[in-house]
Amino acid sequence: MLTIWYGGTFDPVHNGHLAIARAAADAFGVPVTLAPAADPPHRGATGADAQERARMLDLATAGDRRLRVDRRELERAGPSWTVDTLRGLRAELGPGAPLALLMGADSFRSLPTWKDWRELPGLAHLIVAARHAGGDLDELPAELDEAVAGRWSTGPAGLLALPAGRVYALRQPLQPESATALRRAIAASEPGWRDGVAPAVAAWIDARGLYRDP
Repeated sequence: MLTIWYGGTFDPVHNGHLAIARAAADAFGVPVTLAPAADPPHRGATGADAQERARMLDLATAGDRRLRVDRRELERAGPSWTVDTLRGLRAELGPGAPLALLMGADSFRSLPTWKDWRELPGLAHLIVAARHAGGDLDELPAELDEAVAGRWSTGPAGLLALPAGRVYALRQPLQPESATALRRAIAASEPGWRDGVAPAVAAWIDARGLYRDP
């Protein structure tokens, strides 16, 4: 069975994150694991600490059997490098088990800035959430375009037959939510921000006073 891993800061987890995870779960017929990063090396400090972000993921995914939450990156010392997580998963699953890393198009385009990024296709497939219509996967950075040339799969079945190495564009209407925009809206007490997150997450943010200006 294919294992799908969806890592990120989820600061906070919003409806766009959930839409991507559910679309992947439905496309491949397997659960998707969402894993909050402890110490994201590509950005500054998070707005909420790791345990708060993980708790919001618990609330957002509760009752949906398609989605799971994994806290292993919170338990590992040092930065949350994706390549280290995939190495660990590969060691657990064995060399022949299909494993896929789920990410948005923006993250995919930024892969050349990631640690040991060229190792990723050898460890896992890449599932890239992209818009049905639009150029978010057009004109990739040259080194990324070269690295994934010949790896694109036209359907989910291509990822099930191999343990790693394929790239699949998960075409689905992306949601407008942005974690950065949500944090700003919450800090400014703008109306409507609650529409971008699950009701239980909105209640948690309110109860804990998260993302408010000091």
